Amino acid sequence: MFERMSYRINHILEPAFPEQRLFLRSEDGTRFIRLSPLTQFLGWTGSAGFVAWAIIATAVLLMDSIGSGSIREQAQREQQLYEERLQVLSAERDARATEALAAQGRFNLALAQISEMQSELLASEDRRKELETGIGVIQTTLRRTMAERDNARASLEDMLAAAREEAQGPSIAAGEEASDMLTFMTAALERTAGERDRMAQEALDAEELAREMIFEGRLRDERNDQIFQQLEDAVSVSLEPLDAMFRASGIPVDTILDSIRAGYSGQGGPLTPLVLSTMGGEPDADTMRANQILSEMDRISLYSVAAQKMPFANPVKSAVRFTSGFGMRWGRLHAGSDFAGPVGTPIYATADGVVVHAGWSSGYGRLIKIQHEFGIETRFAHLSAIRVQKGQRVSRGERIGDMGNSGRSTGPHLHYEVRIDGEAVNPMIYIKAANNVF
Repeated sequence: MFERMSYRINHILEPAFPEQRLFLRSEDGTRFIRLSPLTQFLGWTGSAGFVAWAIIATAVLLMDSIGSGSIREQAQREQQLYEERLQVLSAERDARATEALAAQGRFNLALAQISEMQSELLASEDRRKELETGIGVIQTTLRRTMAERDNARASLEDMLAAAREEAQGPSIAAGEEASDMLTFMTAALERTAGERDRMAQEALDAEELAREMIFEGRLRDERNDQIFQQLEDAVSVSLEPLDAMFRASGIPVDTILDSIRAGYSGQGGPLTPLVLSTMGGEPDADTMRANQILSEMDRISLYSVAAQKMPFANPVKSAVRFTSGFGMRWGRLHAGSDFAGPVGTPIYATADGVVVHAGWSSGYGRLIKIQHEFGIETRFAHLSAIRVQKGQRVSRGERIGDMGNSGRSTGPHLHYEVRIDGEAVNPMIYIKAANNVF
């Protein structure tokens, strides 16, 4: 049956592929191979299929090469844009750091001026009280002297009247006695008048000094107000971005500050309060204003300490590509952010903490876990090298590993996670918040 079917096929193909004979000559003789129409058809079909496959494969490779070139060019453009963005952010961070240092210097200078002015105010207050006491004594003495003068004048008039009455029955001895008394009383009255004039002049001088001190006090108050206004503006400029950064962290700001304050036990470091003396009296407006500024500066100092303990930093400082963010992906939660770059790119700790894991973990590959304050944990996955050990304490900005492609990874990149009490949060919240401050 097979032979009959082969014969029919050959008969059908014979007009297009007539039977051919291939002669092979050797020393022993001449042989030939008969090529039937079916054999020729199969050979031609195979050759045509091979040629078609070669053309299609060449076209596919050419298109893939063109596509790869476009992807590489796009990746280079994205990398260039990312590097430019990093340079801009770095310049902004340096400018903000310079402004913060300048504001800190202005604050320290103004604080010294406040202390000096406070001392001057206290000294002027003491002088004012002494002057008030002196004026009171002068006024009392003046009133007493004037009363004595009036009494002496009345006594003199009485004595003159008595002398005139006695003069009607004159005697030489009585006249001489009256004359001596009159001379004595006149001299006493002149001394009293001189003392009165001197005391009156001292009172006028004291009043003039009091007016000058009041004028100086007003000038000092105006200067104090200007200095306080500059301090309040500088503190506000420094405090507002810090408040916004810590509010974005997702942890109550009061909880953070209370924890940092408790860690210092209220002694030493930036948390030591500065108290201005009020000489035992009620604090005045300037003292209350200064204490408010000091309270806000204490808050800034607490923020500075807390910022080192929370992951307000970028784990990669080199030029890398942001390839995947936090959120649902393919029906599953992608619990971190991915940064792609060359193998061996340095990876840095984003906050002070203790290494709780440094080794291989299924899926993560080479993994580092760092425990921070406030229940925060950071994870660095798919590393090519680990440069820390479990239990080691690390500081923010310290190199802890190298970027790699270990574990379930499709290419060299860093998978970076931030977790609060075990629950994953978006790491970009912290990175973007820090970009506005550092």
